[in-house]
Amino acid sequence: MKIGVMNDPSASVYDEITSFGEAGYEFVDLTIEGPKALDLDIDRVLSLLDKYSLFVVGHTDPCLPYAYPIKGVRKACLRELERCAKIFSALGAKIMNIHPCYSCPPGMKQALVALNIDALKPIVEMADSYGLTLVLENFIHPFDCVSTFKALLGEVSGLKVHLDFGHANMGKDDGGIFCKYLGRHIMHVHFSDNRSTEDHHIPLGVGSIDWKKAVYALKATGYDGTITLEVFCDDSRVQFEYLEVSRRFLLELWNV
Repeated sequence: MKIGVMNDPSASVYDEITSFGEAGYEFVDLTIEGPKALDLDIDRVLSLLDKYSLFVVGHTDPCLPYAYPIKGVRKACLRELERCAKIFSALGAKIMNIHPCYSCPPGMKQALVALNIDALKPIVEMADSYGLTLVLENFIHPFDCVSTFKALLGEVSGLKVHLDFGHANMGKDDGGIFCKYLGRHIMHVHFSDNRSTEDHHIPLGVGSIDWKKAVYALKATGYDGTITLEVFCDDSRVQFEYLEVSRRFLLELWNV
């Protein structure tokens, strides 16, 4: 199991990577988002990754309307996702995340899952051409339950699961249910706590998630991959204290 951290797109990517490396994390969950993480100097990033023995998991902009039922919008989103895929591939990543798309005309809300299925197929193929596995992150309805993900996985060949335990704590099916029924499809994980009413991104153990059960459920699937501590704070000094508390807590539970 590897523990990593996501960069804050409002801060310098290079400063963020340096901070993660100096704090002893194992990978960067590299999100390509505005305002300061849209364009990267690949050679500079590679140099920092090498300096701190870090690797990258790719994370894409959660707001891209890639499933909107207008061809021009979809093509533009696919181009942007391919730009991200090229960057992730150049940095040696093997996994590229994508979020469910909720953008569609009001009269087509009932077709939202079908729209996502249709749009995800060429994105999975594109990602694969760059040596990347596309992983879909669970979030709010209708992408908050095992039944929806079973439909997606059944229709979109090559798609895998990015399980966010914080998101699952707000949805229909919790992380343990996702692990029980979709365990073999999980290829990346986010850990953060909340109180089930909002995606608070608070340290592990502060919210309402039963982390002992969550870690047991994840380990029971045989999972031994990447876990991002998605814990946020406006003050970077306090954030790393929160991250360290969360990392120690996770390791204690994992090594039982």
